Amino acid sequence: MSLYLGIDFGTSGARAAVIDKDACIQFEGRYPFDMLNAFDLTNCWKDALFNLLEQIAEELRRKVRAIAINGTSSTVLLCDSTGQPVDTPLLYNDGRGAIVMEELKTVAPPNHTVLGATSSLAKLLWMSQLPSFAEATHFLHQADWLAFLLHGQLGVSDYHNALKLGYDVEKLEYPDWLEQLQIKVHLPKVLAPGTPIAELRAEVADGLGFRRDCLVCAGTTDSIAAFLASGATLPGEAVTSLGSTLVLKLLSRIRVDDPRYGIYSHRLGDLWLTGGASNTGGAVLKQFFTNAELESLSQEIDGFKASQLDYYPLLKPGERFPINDPNLSARLEPRPESQVEFLHGLLESIARIEARGYELLQDLGADKLTHVYTAGGGAGNLVWRVIRGRLLQVPVECSVNAEAAFGTALLAMRGIGIVSSLPIKTAWEGENPCASARG
Repeated sequence: MSLYLGIDFGTSGARAAVIDKDACIQFEGRYPFDMLNAFDLTNCWKDALFNLLEQIAEELRRKVRAIAINGTSSTVLLCDSTGQPVDTPLLYNDGRGAIVMEELKTVAPPNHTVLGATSSLAKLLWMSQLPSFAEATHFLHQADWLAFLLHGQLGVSDYHNALKLGYDVEKLEYPDWLEQLQIKVHLPKVLAPGTPIAELRAEVADGLGFRRDCLVCAGTTDSIAAFLASGATLPGEAVTSLGSTLVLKLLSRIRVDDPRYGIYSHRLGDLWLTGGASNTGGAVLKQFFTNAELESLSQEIDGFKASQLDYYPLLKPGERFPINDPNLSARLEPRPESQVEFLHGLLESIARIEARGYELLQDLGADKLTHVYTAGGGAGNLVWRVIRGRLLQVPVECSVNAEAAFGTALLAMRGIGIVSSLPIKTAWEGENPCASARG
């Protein structure tokens, strides 16, 4: 039996999933990050990576044919010629790149994806001003560096991670305008996600009992990996993540990019994954309700009946999508005496924002919405799903699998040609009979 390993590096920890050729899960593991040692990020990541590899039973390790890793988008670091980090990495949400925006605007095309304080390119320009920059030879994303620890080929990335570095995902090359910045380090070679890079380093394979011909493949970002795990495969299918925030991703034959509304597209084979992220979501609900209250009160809501309350639920001023307004104020009034009515109004209002987001994507040229899969903590709320289905007017169901590690394992499997190339199709037709299996 051949197996495939996906490793997910998120914000609070790392996870691993091993699947077989039928996408049945043979092993799942996790490694929470120790926030007390967050100052030593790269060693924390390295410990997590090798701890997860060691968690896999020895008899399974010997059967792993391919490995892929995802990381948080725009988490980046500088390395020397041996792959050793020369300074502290910058995380996905680090906004220090704001001070280089004026310089970047003189070079990058108007409204380009890199023109944001947290983009990979903005971080690189900020890092180029550090004293440690003189020691650096390579600029890498989190997933690139972690994969390097396994295959030993320094300076290889994928076009999902490289999007916010300025890589042209349509022409599959770095654009000419990037040369004007005269960056003094090597930018990574960019491959399609899932492309085999090299076999495991011999010392890693022998030391941990993996086969020497196990391939390490180009990775992806955590959010794309979660999409791959969902079961969505066709234009018009989408994934809504109902976590602390609300994230929409719609698979489309047409690329849609519009920074006016916080919209950009990732390439997914011959298709495009277009969408945006709103600041509304579960974090607002948890400001008012415990998990137990959310569960019990939801059972008293008639999801087929529209709430007359019209809110814009936000924790603080500022919205990204479908309204891009850093000063947009939350609207949480009037508040009824009934907790059930208040929760109904919040759930309905978040669902309206979701519907407005998908309408906007379609108005800008994306494929017509046909089906929505749901991931995140809110996916299990049946009443909310009824409300959303009523407003979206398409089938709404839970994702086949909610774990980004599972999606990354699928990427590793497809990357070595077990099934068709991207856009990734599930190994099953319709439902995955093994999706709930646990090793």
